[in-house]
Amino acid sequence: MKVIAINGSPRKHGNTAEMLKSALEGAKENGAKTKIYNLYDMEFTGCVSCFACKKKGKDCKGLCVIKDDLKEVLEEILKCDALLIGSPIYFSDVTGEVRSFLERLLFPILSYNKGEREILKESIPSAFIYTMNVPLEQYDSLGYKVIAERNQKIIGGLLKAESQILLSCNTYQFKDYDKYNASRFSVEEKEKVRKEQFPLDLKAAFELGKQLTTK
Repeated sequence: MKVIAINGSPRKHGNTAEMLKSALEGAKENGAKTKIYNLYDMEFTGCVSCFACKKKGKDCKGLCVIKDDLKEVLEEILKCDALLIGSPIYFSDVTGEVRSFLERLLFPILSYNKGEREILKESIPSAFIYTMNVPLEQYDSLGYKVIAERNQKIIGGLLKAESQILLSCNTYQFKDYDKYNASRFSVEEKEKVRKEQFPLDLKAAFELGKQLTTK
């Protein structure tokens, strides 16, 4: 089996990356081959509305035709056995890079023909890992849950397999809070979450990786 992870955070060693790496370790325990891509290292755009993937007589096989840094990644995803997408929440949504990535991945798969929603022949199980500065109780009240479940429904439908959601809330943003204007946050609470809850989140990510690669 092969599992692809997409890091949609600008940080290669931050909370989102740590969660993804833990999930991949879980997948490795089941013998899966894994690979992680950092979107912020790549030069790519979102969908440019060229409609080449919908043109008659041209079978793109669900792959976007744009030739940029994302092309190889999309090719690998369409051949993988499971997909992990990680993103911090910025202003109640995924990062711009993740949004652009999803456009490029999903629009070529979406069919415009009657009676057909997606063109993939094989199913690809997936999971979203979200990290966020707010505590869990604000996940719903701030509208984050609506966005997460929308993404889950869309990708689960188009990839023809269940998509899951894993959250890591009230995350530690700075190594030294004294250096930043962030007085609304309790450093003591953040440190407690980092010490007590985040290890549990990493363990949940590990188990998610195992689950996605268990047949």
